[in-house]
Amino acid sequence: MNLVESQRTFHKIQLFKKILTLGSTLSTCGCSHFTSVSNSNRDNSISSSSSEQTLNNVAIFWDLDNKPPKSFPPYDAAVKLNKAAQRFGLVKYMIAYANRHAFSYVPPSVRSQRRDRKTLNELESVGIVQPDEPYTCGVCGRRFYTNERLVNHFKQIHEREQMKRLNQIESARGKKRVNMVAKYAMKMDKYRNEARNILTPKVGYGLADELKRAGFWIRTVSDKPQAADVALRREMVDMMDRRRVECLFLVSDDSGFSEILKEARLRCLKTVVVGDINDGALKRVADASFSWQEIMIGKAKEEAGKVVGKWKDQNVLKKLVWRYEPEKERKLYYNEVESEGSDMEWVSSGGDCDTLLGKENDGEWWELESRTNDVKRL
Repeated sequence: MNLVESQRTFHKIQLFKKILTLGSTLSTCGCSHFTSVSNSNRDNSISSSSSEQTLNNVAIFWDLDNKPPKSFPPYDAAVKLNKAAQRFGLVKYMIAYANRHAFSYVPPSVRSQRRDRKTLNELESVGIVQPDEPYTCGVCGRRFYTNERLVNHFKQIHEREQMKRLNQIESARGKKRVNMVAKYAMKMDKYRNEARNILTPKVGYGLADELKRAGFWIRTVSDKPQAADVALRREMVDMMDRRRVECLFLVSDDSGFSEILKEARLRCLKTVVVGDINDGALKRVADASFSWQEIMIGKAKEEAGKVVGKWKDQNVLKKLVWRYEPEKERKLYYNEVESEGSDMEWVSSGGDCDTLLGKENDGEWWELESRTNDVKRL
């Protein structure tokens, strides 16, 4: 009896294994009838959530001639601006236009810092002022007791090394050039990060380099008046015509862009303006507006969620609300009235309505009813 029972259990185990293998093969072939309801609901919820989380494409347009980051570091301002724009959607384009005067301009705050640094270097070289801690070179680690010696060391050694690397990369071709770029990548990044803090930019205060480091595409235009505005408007219109973005993020106080923003709203695009003029023409036209102070302190990033929520509610209400437009209704039904106009004119001129109804139904109403009854009996 034990042998028979063991054989039965063995057969049951084999049958169970076959069922499992059959279910796995059916599921791989696409016959997903064995999937549970919870799994299907979970897949549906994931697909619905992914469809709801589709973000709008955002493009940042920066008019550097009109709104340069004078009172803020360029890199920090660009990063804060990008983070604020990301709350409105996926930032795909970051474009800045300016002429060469905007890049050579030095703000008063940067000038005062340079003057203070120059006087401090003179006092350190004489020995009147001594730093609390020695100046350390971030590339090689050497220490100096005056900032002037650190700058001279950086220019004589590390700047020359950087120029040699760049010349080697420029002279190389093909795979050799790719290998050289990979070989010197870390050293070049280390040099750039340290040179940003030690060396003074030769032109301006490094606006173009800082914005490029933040991810902006910089375009220098001619020195003609309004050249940057014209180029920026052309770029915005091109983006709208090709339907690349759903939200325009403009950094400017120039009222000349108000027509572009109106055109964007007519094309059902969302518009956001960053500027310091509270009652400006751009802020009256745009869907949302922020100041530079709100961008830098992070208030714009917090308010962006509320603005996007209002936009979503407005889109839902537009689909639900029915509006009566008499002109549209009149145009819709005017053709039908025109087609029936000949009959109406005939009646208004004194014609007989019986002829319109036909001559088959001539007679009194009781006679017509009796005829219909006779017909039904037949």
